[in-house]
Parts: sequence; C-alpha cells; structure tokens
Amino acid sequence: MAGQRFPVPRLEGVSQEQFMEYLYPQRKPLVLEGIDLGACTSKWTVDYLSQVGGRREVKIHVAAVAQMDFISKNFLYRTLPFDKLVQRAAEEKHKEFFISEDEKYYLRSLGEDPRKDVADIRKQFPLLEGDIKFPKFFKEEQFFSSVFRISSPGLQLWTHYDVMDNFLIQVTGKKRVVLFSPRDAQYLYLSGTKSEVLNIDNPDLAKYPLFSKARRYECSLKAGDVLFIPALWFHNVISEEFGVGVNVFWKHLPSECYDKTDTYGNKDPTAASRAAQILDRALKTLAELPEEYRDFYARRMVLHIQDKAYSKNFD
Repeated sequence: MAGQRFPVPRLEGVSQEQFMEYLYPQRKPLVLEGIDLGACTSKWTVDYLSQVGGRREVKIHVAAVAQMDFISKNFLYRTLPFDKLVQRAAEEKHKEFFISEDEKYYLRSLGEDPRKDVADIRKQFPLLEGDIKFPKFFKEEQFFSSVFRISSPGLQLWTHYDVMDNFLIQVTGKKRVVLFSPRDAQYLYLSGTKSEVLNIDNPDLAKYPLFSKARRYECSLKAGDVLFIPALWFHNVISEEFGVGVNVFWKHLPSECYDKTDTYGNKDPTAASRAAQILDRALKTLAELPEEYRDFYARRMVLHIQDKAYSKNFD
C-alpha cells in the first residue's frame, strides 16, 4: 500500500472571496459542497443526455480492462454517436461492443480541431450549456477549457498531473479520487506526466518499492461535489458508477508561461521544457567522463539544484 493517508477536506457554502483569499493560496485539494451548478445534477440522466446530446460522433477510449494505461495504450480509439456512447457507458454488459461484452468506455471531449482548439462544453454541446453553471471563482480571462467526461462504472484512469488549476465537477454518479502531492513525484515512477503504477490500491512493491513512501490524499465525490485539483497535483480517478463530469481548467500562471500548442492543459510550461532540454544536454556532456567522475559531478549537480531550486515553503 501507499504511505501516509489523508482525507481531502470538505467544505460547504464557500464563497468566491473565502476560496480565493484563504483556501486557494494553500495549493491543496479541497472538496466544495453546495455550489450552485445549475440543473445539470438532476437533468443529466441517460435518457436526457441521449436525446439532447444528439447523434454527432465522438472519439472515445474503449478498454477491455478497468485500469486504463496511457503509457502502454491498453485501449482502442473508436467513434460512436454521442447517444449510443451514453447508452453503452451506462450498461454493465453490452449487446453491441468492439472488444467484449463488458468493455469500458471513456469520453474526454475535444475541440473542433484537437490540434488547435481546446475543449469547451459550451461550444461542443451547446444544448447542454444552459444546464450547467461553472463556479465563478476565477477571472473569465483565466479560463482555458471545460472538458466533458463520461465514464463506465468501474473505470479507473491512470495517475497523472496537469499544469493548470482544475475544478472537477461531479455532475452525476460517484467517483473515488486519489491524489498525490507534487512533492512526492520521486515516488511515483513517472513516464512524462503519468505514473507507471496502475494498481494504486495493491501496488507491486517489488517493482515499485518507493511507491510506499507516497502520501495519499483521498475523497469520494457524489453528484454536486466540486473537487479543486491544484496544478501539478497527481490524481487517479475511479468511477464507482456510470458518471458524468466536467473539468474546468484555468490559467494559474501568466498566459505566456504556457506552451501555445497545448490544447489539453498537460504540456509542461515552456521554461520547464527548456530547463529539461538543458539538463539532457548536461547529462550527455557528463557521459564523456569515466564513471567515478560522472557519479561525483552528477551528485554535485543534484546538490546545486536542491540548493537553488527546491522550495522551503511547502509541507
């Protein structure tokens, strides 16, 4: 199992002022209850979504197993009419399927041109726009995207981080969300923005021994809950029921800090990307030395990075 466990705090009736002045600066996950989200939490049934969402085709992930892995790509990309997706995702067993009768479905809505356009439920699903209200806790010019998500019961998404702040609005169904602090990245066996550890509840500690040191923050989301996920916090999401959610991402940093080609909100800031490239070049230069010298100067580099770049202001 993972190391220390902490519940994500839950607060009801938080105002914009309270959130921005007292809670947001802490940069920690928080479940907000009692936020006015509009009629979506009661209206977005399977029948309603099938009718209003229409037959426009959407690109989806289809998996034969519950634990989806974006590193090994243990799923297929397929397209379905939106109404068919909703109906299939709500089923436990399927009469029509791509892989097997118990396959899992996952929709992450995309922009009109995913290479250029961000997802925005108000543009891709305009007939649903009037049903949902976004929490007005940030400035409109900070808005980046609103991602419509639909998940089959039991589906588990891989542990990953995003580079922008995020409200996960649980519209219908239930989810369990497990989060890990950015400070524990060294224990998560990263490949890019994603963790290699798929089974976070019963990890292979022979293969991933450091994972036992990762601090684990956990919450259950029900319809109407809003989870604040600060940028860089790792999160793993398990849909305990068929569920519909909307993620609202906004820019925490000045716009010029972000990669202008990023339509998903998960590309590292440009300064971080440049620093990683410089580090790669430095490591290639170190490789010219014999092992004893390479080890010595690499350790000095690590100490220099810790001294100059590590923050002393976080728990």
